[in-house]
Amino acid sequence: MTSLTPQNPETTGTANTSAATQGATIVGLGVGDGPGPEVMAASTLDGNKVISSDGEHVGKISAIMLDVRGGRIAYAVLSSGGFLGMGDTLHAIPWSALTLDTDDKCFVLDAPAERFKSAPGFDKDHWPSMADMQWGATVHAYYNRPPYWRTRTGTATQDVVENREADSNF
Repeated sequence: MTSLTPQNPETTGTANTSAATQGATIVGLGVGDGPGPEVMAASTLDGNKVISSDGEHVGKISAIMLDVRGGRIAYAVLSSGGFLGMGDTLHAIPWSALTLDTDDKCFVLDAPAERFKSAPGFDKDHWPSMADMQWGATVHAYYNRPPYWRTRTGTATQDVVENREADSNF
């Protein structure tokens, strides 16, 4: 596996800031035929394997969840266990807890396998309300990340946070 040192912004032209306050980190020199890796279609990432920080294959990306109002990626949903899609357990992972490894064409979760295996999950027929800020705060705390709606990015502002908190339907 490739070293998980973020790309050098001087050589890649990409300013990689702290993953805890922005988005997923990108490592490796791999560049595909398309527009990635900085900007990609979410569907391109479906099915990508996810490796724990201690090198164990823990699942695959089954969905990318968007915060439509805030204009950010909220979570990656990982599918693990099961056989041919039957009996899979799904896990919401904060986007900032993932590193895209372009050389190995996978994501690396910033948590050891045992931590991931102990994480609360859900099944395909019983999704949690991912817009519930209390639920989201619990998920982010489990992976030692600030809630995505509390971080500032190029599009996130305090007004978005205040509007989201004030909207009882969100």
